[in-house]
Amino acid sequence: MNEQAKTADSAPADSTPADFWRSLNYFNLYRLALVSFIVLIALVFDARSMFGVEKGRLFLTTGLLYALVVALSFVPLRLRWLPFSWQLAVQVCSDIVALTVLAHASGGVQSSVGLLLMVSMAVAGIISRGRITLFFAALASIAALLEHAFAVLYDDAHVAQFIQVGLLCVAYFAVAGLAHKLAQYALENQNLAQRRGRDLIGMAEANRLVMKDMQDGVLVVDEHDRIVQMNPSAAHMLHKTGVSGGQLETGFPLLYEQYALWKVNAVNARITLQLDGGLQARLRFVGVEREAAQGAVIFLEDMRHVQAEAQQIKLAALGRLTANLAHEVRNPLSAISYATELLQEEPIDAGQARLLHLIRENTQRINRIVEDVLQLNRRDRARPETFDLAAILLVFVDEFNQAEAAAPGVLVLQAEQGRMVSFDRGHFRQVLWNLCRNALHYGRGMPGSLALTTGFERGRAMLEVRDDGPGIPVEHQSNLFEPFFTTAEQGTGLGLYIAKELCEANGAWLAYHELEGEPGERKPGACFRITFGERRLGKRPGRDHDG
Repeated sequence: MNEQAKTADSAPADSTPADFWRSLNYFNLYRLALVSFIVLIALVFDARSMFGVEKGRLFLTTGLLYALVVALSFVPLRLRWLPFSWQLAVQVCSDIVALTVLAHASGGVQSSVGLLLMVSMAVAGIISRGRITLFFAALASIAALLEHAFAVLYDDAHVAQFIQVGLLCVAYFAVAGLAHKLAQYALENQNLAQRRGRDLIGMAEANRLVMKDMQDGVLVVDEHDRIVQMNPSAAHMLHKTGVSGGQLETGFPLLYEQYALWKVNAVNARITLQLDGGLQARLRFVGVEREAAQGAVIFLEDMRHVQAEAQQIKLAALGRLTANLAHEVRNPLSAISYATELLQEEPIDAGQARLLHLIRENTQRINRIVEDVLQLNRRDRARPETFDLAAILLVFVDEFNQAEAAAPGVLVLQAEQGRMVSFDRGHFRQVLWNLCRNALHYGRGMPGSLALTTGFERGRAMLEVRDDGPGIPVEHQSNLFEPFFTTAEQGTGLGLYIAKELCEANGAWLAYHELEGEPGERKPGACFRITFGERRLGKRPGRDHDG
């Protein structure tokens, strides 16, 4: 353990990026290939004819030593014994020394070997990305001037060739300076790209978090109608997950129809779409142009949030209304009813008895309205419990037949055993009484006129209450569940409204469905369907026909 710590402490702390080391390794491979080519030419072919070699022994010896130095430089490069700047300096300086000697052995400035130092200058400038490149150019220039001065003194070289050597030195500085500028430009672009990359990553993460926490559903569709992205809210509303990359037409046909119409008309109208499970979503399309291609962002606004706010306002208003009714209506109504009973005990004629009977009936009707309104506050008192739907329906059928004195066989039950639902028992009985009384009132009173049928659709249990009466006129179906809407003379217009509110309070929804008859014909009768689920709120289609 101590030895490992000592080794770690002795290792140089170099924070040079990995791509710098990788570039230096490639440069070393180039040097190895270059010296291998020079040595191979010198050994196999006539070096004099290839390089104009005048001092063959010096040329070959220098080439072999240069090859050995290049091969050994891989060891500290791989182990990173020295810092990056030191290893680069050693490699470039060894190039300057070796190539200068090789140039001297092959004729000096007239040899083409000296031009190879330009490659080293350029690579050093690109790899180092610093002003040390100009230092390397200065060293190469000094080496070239010293080599030619030595050749003038000892090898009878021409003094006039100092001009060529000067031009070569100028080329060294030009290449080094240009490489330095290009390296700086590349470094700035790299830093800019890294900053942009970090910004994009941050924006993508922020976009992911925003889409994840959005209550509204969001789908991103490309120009080929493929789903690129979908947030959890959209997946929950559409009851599908993992469809990214799939076709919108295949995954969500109803949504695709509206999307196709929007692409043709280019009108961003807010369209309300009925989704599975009784949920409604308001659609909004926003086009996204990317160069020549065009996609879209589809927003699905969950109408439950809008309805929840409206529901809170409605409940607050109903609370004030029921309080006023209890104080302002019920107390005087009780006094009127009590006075009527006292008057009926006195000797009166037939006309007075008829008037007192009329007063008594109307006070009872007003009292029923008050009781129905007071029941609206029960919505927030739901205590759902799980029970077998068929078992509770059997008990209800017996109670209903006895209480309503229904003829035998008028009410029939078709229920599957073991269908478990979650509902407040008191609320469930109240909803059933309301629906079955309506069905019994409007039915023909024949055997099987009133039917309770259980079923299962799209993963949810449901209960249908059917009758064989005249059904609901089309013009009244949109107002069925509106409060105080009724077509009956003695109806309060609150029965089905309360039933619908109690269903929603228990995570279910109540809807009216027309019975299917022959093609092109409307089958007589009415059908109210209770669909059990887990949702707390949501607009449920359908309404009442008598209250």
